[in-house]
Amino acid sequence: MADIIHAIGRRKEAVCRIYLRPGSGKWDVNGRTLGDYFPRPALVSAIQQPFTATDTLGRWDVKAHLEGGGQSGQAGALRLAAARAILKVDETHRRKLRDLGLLTRDARAVERKKPGRPGARKRFQFSKR
Repeated sequence: MADIIHAIGRRKEAVCRIYLRPGSGKWDVNGRTLGDYFPRPALVSAIQQPFTATDTLGRWDVKAHLEGGGQSGQAGALRLAAARAILKVDETHRRKLRDLGLLTRDARAVERKKPGRPGARKRFQFSKR
């Protein structure tokens, strides 16, 4: 087993590079703690889901570099990167992570704006006369 495990996760426009190192469960997200970087508890629990599902929470020190996107997209990218990193450590967790949908890259993104319309699907107000 290597000292440092590296993985990449993406969601919407966000990209996360994660580095796992054996330790006490310390989180470093762009130089801040996990709760400091993601103030919404729902996002924090979603990010920790791969670790709680595999009973490895607190076993690794996590250093993550996030860029692009917003809060929700970055949280999704971090969750995917964490699940992929755990797989690199122990392949036996694949079934559990797959069943929870943690290894699937969420391909949904913002739909492009169409010409002649105010948005992707919205239309200007129709006037009969």
